Amino acid sequence: MQMENKSAPLDVLHRFVFDKTAVRGNVVNLTHTFQQALNQQHLPAGLRRALGELMAASALLSATLKMNGSLVLQIQSKGLLKLLVVECNSDFGIRATAKWSGAITEDQNLFELIEQGQFMITLDPKISPKESRKTRAQTYQGIVPLEGDSISAVLENYMLRSEQIDTKIWLCCDGESAAGMLIQKLPETMNQVTHTQDPEVWNRVGYLANTVTDDELLHLPTETLLTRLFNQEDVRLFEASATRFYCSCTRDSVANMLRMLGDEELVSIIEERGNIEVNCDFCNTLYTFDKVDTAQLLVAETVVPASSEIH
Repeated sequence: MQMENKSAPLDVLHRFVFDKTAVRGNVVNLTHTFQQALNQQHLPAGLRRALGELMAASALLSATLKMNGSLVLQIQSKGLLKLLVVECNSDFGIRATAKWSGAITEDQNLFELIEQGQFMITLDPKISPKESRKTRAQTYQGIVPLEGDSISAVLENYMLRSEQIDTKIWLCCDGESAAGMLIQKLPETMNQVTHTQDPEVWNRVGYLANTVTDDELLHLPTETLLTRLFNQEDVRLFEASATRFYCSCTRDSVANMLRMLGDEELVSIIEERGNIEVNCDFCNTLYTFDKVDTAQLLVAETVVPASSEIH
């Protein structure tokens, strides 16, 4: 594997494969992406780190999919934490937010805040101009109980139980950057590459990968990291993909959402408050609709967008 520049990785995802085997992997670093996604939100330190890990996981899992659309990861709970949600689209545009109730201290970790938690993965294909909503790929959603004491363990259990794919994931976040690594053993039916039979390769690379440290994930260039971990293996590294913060909310999408409330509800809000304010949970953008704006909503033709367009 050739070495490229030795600077710390920033906002990139690398795919790699172990040549002539059914094992593949991804490495991601989120720095500016992480900060832009969360710096407009006032989050306790524990939730900020958890969202960072979930953001890294969303990019790692998105890189394994052949889908034009969005991957949404959610953790729901009846405890102090109500919701963690991260969305990553096919171009690695990522956004994230959290909802909670009550007082949360800075040092409380994610799993101290969860009661009766569920983990949910949603795959929402994007409608292309040539597709109708009837012919496009259907939205997929899987829901399972939270199993494990870390986000990595939850995701590994989900992939094994729901997708029957052996997956190992390492995630970390220091509050300013997030990073992660994933390796997967593809089933024979999914592996399109001719490979030599090496029954020990999965256990071997898993053992080697398990020696990775948070500091290495956060600060080493991918080439250096993979060489350090797998110097005895034939690793092929592909060109990097850039990650970025991206929020798809728009004034038009908010207007369409308000129309769905119905005329009576909109009039009631205007009479009570004088205007309607909608704040995006992801990017903190405030959309304000005064009496004139609301009147236009009431007389405009209602357009109900696809679920992926509603925010």
